[in-house]
Amino acid sequence: MRTAGEVRFEPAEAFDASAAVPFAGAHLAVEAQGLSKSYRVYASPWDRLFELGARRPRHREFRALEGVSFELPRGEGLALLGENGAGKSTLLKLLAGITEPTSGRATIRGRLSSILELGSGFHPEFTGRQNIVLNAAMLGLSQEEVHERTPAIEEFSELGEFLDQPVKVYSTGMAMRLGFAIAAQVEPDVLIVDEALAVGDGYFQKKCIDRLERFVTGGGTLLFCSHAMYYVSAFCQRALWLRRGRPEALGPVRDVVREYESFLVAKSAAAPPPSDSEGPATAGSESPGLPARWTRVEIVDEPSTEKKAPHLSTGKPLAIEVEWESQDPSLSFHIGLGLNRSDGLEVAAFSTLDDGVAAATGARTYRARLEIPALPLVKGDFSLYAFLLDERGLHIYDQRLIRPAFTISGEGYRFGLVNVEHAWNVEWSDRAPSVPSRTRNL
Repeated sequence: MRTAGEVRFEPAEAFDASAAVPFAGAHLAVEAQGLSKSYRVYASPWDRLFELGARRPRHREFRALEGVSFELPRGEGLALLGENGAGKSTLLKLLAGITEPTSGRATIRGRLSSILELGSGFHPEFTGRQNIVLNAAMLGLSQEEVHERTPAIEEFSELGEFLDQPVKVYSTGMAMRLGFAIAAQVEPDVLIVDEALAVGDGYFQKKCIDRLERFVTGGGTLLFCSHAMYYVSAFCQRALWLRRGRPEALGPVRDVVREYESFLVAKSAAAPPPSDSEGPATAGSESPGLPARWTRVEIVDEPSTEKKAPHLSTGKPLAIEVEWESQDPSLSFHIGLGLNRSDGLEVAAFSTLDDGVAAATGARTYRARLEIPALPLVKGDFSLYAFLLDERGLHIYDQRLIRPAFTISGEGYRFGLVNVEHAWNVEWSDRAPSVPSRTRNL
């Protein structure tokens, strides 16, 4: 059954032959108008067979995407935001030409490369080297270009002898390496990335982020799906928030991210609170194979034999000490620390990069200390997030969560969240205010 929708792929430079000038909209790399996608859902395979024979419907329609429209100029990035199942991957598959829309139309101008489901487009029986040739040709490279760029793809993937093994024996991370290496080396005009940066070891994630940054700064057009808001804000100028398959917000990335995060905070507040633990709980990667990792993240408090989170007072100083180790002394690091209330509300964030502190480098072990002279928080339980970042503040080498990190308590009940420095100025007079007379007409 043919669908009513259409996705067209056009050259990057398209001209009106009669006028010899770029046609209207040529500055746009991607145009989408009313894109929708529906799937037929059957209770059992027998219902599908009965529908085919009896010509009577035995399915229900599931609308994965409905009425999505946007324009993406060349050289800009569009982030797709939304919860799992919101329709982000469905939209990217439509734009990549993997599936057809049920209705609506889209136009992609220029060479397109996509990194969607890891390993999609690979022939499992072919070797990695054979899949390089196959995928590069599918992305529009000539035979000469494929031959010229294959060594760079092999070097970027760092798969070594596994390139001569069938892709079916690859791990998820290895498939991602090969897919990203191919997409990065074909030099596309439009690049689609769907959560690919979340897979793979720390070394290769860093490599992918650096390559993606060069693509963006070099004028590439990016369609980017990620749950990491720091990546979204760094790579994209605009954002589209999808909710249950429909557009919820479209606009500048900062505005849409703020609206989306407010939605998530409100949803978290309505959810049941997590169960209390006996003491501070830490979470983070402890794998010794990381390029760099936290070895200590701690709230500095008076010595205590208790293992519970320390009790602090409003207006008192707070110090946080962190230590980390690096396998490579040439790596450079920035630190990000965040304080969240127990319900997930982001209270404060601190970054050596934003504060103009030089990146730490040249050693294998490091120590840093953050000092807050007077803690303005007035009450509540708070958690501490620690991020070990690269020199640009984009890639996370390691992260740590301490929950609860500390508790603020004091005498009496205090309203609000923070103690804002302020002063009162009250005026009074001992004279009674004059009351204007009123005249009553008889």
